[in-house]
Amino acid sequence: MIIKNIQLTTLNARYAHSSIGLRYLYANMQELQDSVNIQEFTINDQVQDIAEQLLACKPSVIGIGVYIWNVQQCAELVHTLKKVSPDVIIVLGGPEVSYLPMRVNFDAANYMIQGEGDLAFYQLVKAIQGGLPPTARIIQAALPDIQDIKLPYDYYTDEDVANRYIYVEASRGCPFQCEFCLSSRDEKVRNFYTEAFLQALEKLWQRGVRNFKFIDRTFNLNIKIASQLLDFFLSKPTPYFVHFEVIPDHFPAALKERMTKFEPATLQLEIGIQTLNLEVAKNIHRILKMDKIEQNIAFLEHETSAHMHLDLIVGLPGEDLISFGQGLNKLVGMSEAEIQIGILKKLAGTTLDRHDVQFGMVYSDVPPYDILRNDKLSFEDIQQMKRFARFWNLYYNSGNFKQSIPQLWLQDGDVFKHFFAFSLWVYQETNSTWKISLERLAQYLFRYQTEVQGAHDEFVALSLLQDLLKLEGRKIPKFLQTYAYHEKGLKSFLQTPAKKATGYNKRQQRHL
Repeated sequence: MIIKNIQLTTLNARYAHSSIGLRYLYANMQELQDSVNIQEFTINDQVQDIAEQLLACKPSVIGIGVYIWNVQQCAELVHTLKKVSPDVIIVLGGPEVSYLPMRVNFDAANYMIQGEGDLAFYQLVKAIQGGLPPTARIIQAALPDIQDIKLPYDYYTDEDVANRYIYVEASRGCPFQCEFCLSSRDEKVRNFYTEAFLQALEKLWQRGVRNFKFIDRTFNLNIKIASQLLDFFLSKPTPYFVHFEVIPDHFPAALKERMTKFEPATLQLEIGIQTLNLEVAKNIHRILKMDKIEQNIAFLEHETSAHMHLDLIVGLPGEDLISFGQGLNKLVGMSEAEIQIGILKKLAGTTLDRHDVQFGMVYSDVPPYDILRNDKLSFEDIQQMKRFARFWNLYYNSGNFKQSIPQLWLQDGDVFKHFFAFSLWVYQETNSTWKISLERLAQYLFRYQTEVQGAHDEFVALSLLQDLLKLEGRKIPKFLQTYAYHEKGLKSFLQTPAKKATGYNKRQQRHL
């Protein structure tokens, strides 16, 4: 078969994202590379429009990257492509076709590559071109020697550099066995040659890349390599932004020393906590060294300028809302970092199903495969926690209400109890968790604190004004204008020295 045109495609979650996977495939197509083209779309694009653009190139083969965020659209795309052009050969790869059970129908696809397809895709196309196509639709890709994989970074375009996140990886695999995570399947960590990787980073830097997102699952596992990478960025002038996923209990002195040197707004760390309940962690094979976790988060919080994301999961086997709330309360007490609250998902390929009977775990079979209920949490509990997580992002993680949102729990410090009650109330008022303007969010917080909690309206208004007007150009919401122009209001409040503002907070605490 003569293959003249190969299209590589996927649907990203948004335009600012880019697919490192497609670029790995392209980089390793050897003599066929001139026949290959990458087209990226988003999940918001119309599927038939995507099919039209792909088929306009008259491809012989279309390779599609399938992930949890695009699996339904990809199934529709395959269906449309085969209806319109039945002779085109469709090859699927990615996590959503790599493991059983497959919960989305891809029977119309010609082939599915399971596992790392960097080299396997080229080998498949070569076999088809040579007239010896595989007899099996599902191809189990052999785990490649990582040093045989050509790096993809030359194939980020100038448009990518100007407008998109640039994803990079220094290693693959994870030594831990957390059961909710697909990375637990690949227990051996494999590192790319550090020198070659650093040279690739330098080329990206020279092209103007200033936003690097590392997808390594455990960046700080190998301290020697991590130190080299940190040194690379510390040698560069700001501004730039670099994102790492780190484990919270492994920050030796060499790493700490380097992290103190990063300027504000340059370093972001995603720290997977997931649960602080030791028994729950044991259930899912997650190791928690609480003393190390507390020490390291305190160090990052107080001695570095790193921006942290701490992750918690709702619905883990054996964890009820009381336990989750205790974990959230503890994290808020440990750090002012963002706390990302996720809902447990049952990904194909993980071993979570071994808990299904013992803990009554029931999941949706529709992507993203969220937990629906278990023996500790009802369906209503899960639904309420989904809304809790959304409002938590809008009020707490957004940073828009730094002064005013903590006043919800000043009485007794129980963050979870008070924010849970607040999230229920807001949803009753809005019947929505989306498209709520900043002014409306502020008004709901004002009403709840004054009408439900009985706080003094002037104190609440002044803290909201401090939050809302910290960025230039924002207008005073109508419902706060009376307070803003009161003789003891905005003018004197904004002129108050920081030490007096601290006194104001103490006075407000006493009032509440």
